[in-house]
Amino acid sequence: MTGTHILCIIGPTASGKSSRAIEEALARDGEIISVDSRQVYRGLDIGTEKITAEEMCGVPHHLIDIRDANENYSAGDFVQDATHLIDEITARGKLPILVGGTHFYFDALLHGLPANTDANPALREELEKCTNEELYAQIEERDPRRAAELDPKNRRRLIRALEIIIAQGAVPPRSNLGKYEVEWIVIDPPREELRKKIDTRLANAFERGLIDEVRRVREETSDARLDELGLEYKIVGEYLSSSAKATEDAARLKAELLPKLSAKLWQYARRQKAWLRKLGHPMS
Repeated sequence: MTGTHILCIIGPTASGKSSRAIEEALARDGEIISVDSRQVYRGLDIGTEKITAEEMCGVPHHLIDIRDANENYSAGDFVQDATHLIDEITARGKLPILVGGTHFYFDALLHGLPANTDANPALREELEKCTNEELYAQIEERDPRRAAELDPKNRRRLIRALEIIIAQGAVPPRSNLGKYEVEWIVIDPPREELRKKIDTRLANAFERGLIDEVRRVREETSDARLDELGLEYKIVGEYLSSSAKATEDAARLKAELLPKLSAKLWQYARRQKAWLRKLGHPMS
């Protein structure tokens, strides 16, 4: 028995996934489900390059702006919401198109969530002896797909990921478990082209008011929360957390932050590209 047909569009940051999804939706009578762990939050517009109503071209979009920035949204929440949406979209005779860069959400939907893993104090004590670089290297070796989703400097998440990997093993080989007939579009631009797109995206973000957006989100939440909302919010937030930096004008902050943030996003994109190559799907 054939599963429900869905289209999944994936690619590194700034690769053009959203525009490709619009093209496919218009050509194939589809509706779009966002697979993005940050675009679910209201007010995170510039830093996440959230699509605008005009850019949607009339195509229905789901799972955007459904939580406040200080609320939690988990992979379990995504699986529940996306499953219902796929059923509803299919019942309307439309094609469900899932697009985004949160690979763990794709894995959770197609393979199921990992079983609960209790904390292991003895293991944590051993892992605490490792540097962040050593922890990340272990994760890359054991489970490169999970590594692509992690910030190599987020020590708490690195240790927790290794706990899960050691207890349960790597994310299982990609398959749709029979529930979905999955069609993949993998967008993987050449390195230099992608680097230019990242720089252009960042320059536009600063011009549109990224610093003010991060300042507002910081006031509504906390510095700790900014660390969880991605590189743009983490790095800009670190500068704003200093009273001296916070009073500087936007132009000066942009001059300091743009190169640093560009380098960090490029490192992240390279990890995503490595993850995509391991999938074995034809690139677009």
